[in-house]
Amino acid sequence: MSFHKNHWLLFSVIFFGYIALSWIAAIGPAIWVQDHTRALPGSAPMTPVERRGLQVYIAEGCIACHTQQVRPLKMDAVWGRPSAPGDYAHLKPLDIWQPYAPAVLGSERTGPDLTSIGTRQPSETWQYLHLYNPRAVSPDSVMPAFPWLFEVVANAPADAVVVPVPPAYAPSAGTVVASDKARALVAYLLSLKQVPLRASGANNAAAGTPVPPENATAGAEGATLYSNHCASCHQANGRGLAGVFPSLANNPVVVADDPAPHIATVLHGAQGRTIEGMTYPAAMPAFADQLTDAQIAAIVDHERSSWGNQAPKVTAKDVAAVRKGEAK
Repeated sequence: MSFHKNHWLLFSVIFFGYIALSWIAAIGPAIWVQDHTRALPGSAPMTPVERRGLQVYIAEGCIACHTQQVRPLKMDAVWGRPSAPGDYAHLKPLDIWQPYAPAVLGSERTGPDLTSIGTRQPSETWQYLHLYNPRAVSPDSVMPAFPWLFEVVANAPADAVVVPVPPAYAPSAGTVVASDKARALVAYLLSLKQVPLRASGANNAAAGTPVPPENATAGAEGATLYSNHCASCHQANGRGLAGVFPSLANNPVVVADDPAPHIATVLHGAQGRTIEGMTYPAAMPAFADQLTDAQIAAIVDHERSSWGNQAPKVTAKDVAAVRKGEAK
């Protein structure tokens, strides 16, 4: 019997050989690594809502434009430390048809890396606005909008998540509320946080002193730090979004002679403040565990000297005093 003339035998060898090689070279090792990789200390497994959000993340094609892998390259340092296997230990198969964890690493870097988006942008309000219409918070964004993840209702139920869409992007009538899919997706995005690889030592954030980013330097310029940590909400021009994120231009806290409240806001965050008669319900994240005293001083100085603001500058010692609660 000639092997090359027996089509069924030839097809069977090729078909089953391909499956066997796939298991030996790819699927098997992937499952082994998945089962033997330990989670990093300080990380937490995903909640049921976050797992549902991961399903939405994959179904909506987010992995097509966003990565979750920080390479050991200088250009990636802005997204956090280089990724480690333990960062993905909590990923588990989503159903019985997938024997391995979903591939969230991504390869297309059209949009920013999301490895630590929960730390970099922990505002739920911002995340909902960004999903509803990215241009509402980032005018130059090329990300598509996901309006089907939201509903426009005449009267929002008491337990609904109301999205404060700016007038320029709001529907002509009704209120925008987040659907269950949107809630789950935002919960998943907010869960994406890197934990420090160092578990002890003087630079341990858990011990009270923040671990600076890999690309941090004592002389880091405030404009760059502001762009990386603040501009997504307060905008590059410092004008914020009306009714959502306050403007920093001529802001009474920013231009005050006493910089302590301004420093404290950057260190510890804020929510529900009323500024010039407008209440801002969106939560501002705390940066005490993310940035050093010198970096926070650089950001504060940038805000106090930009967009027409002219207020006394601060130093890293001023920030350290507020951090320790010694400022008046």
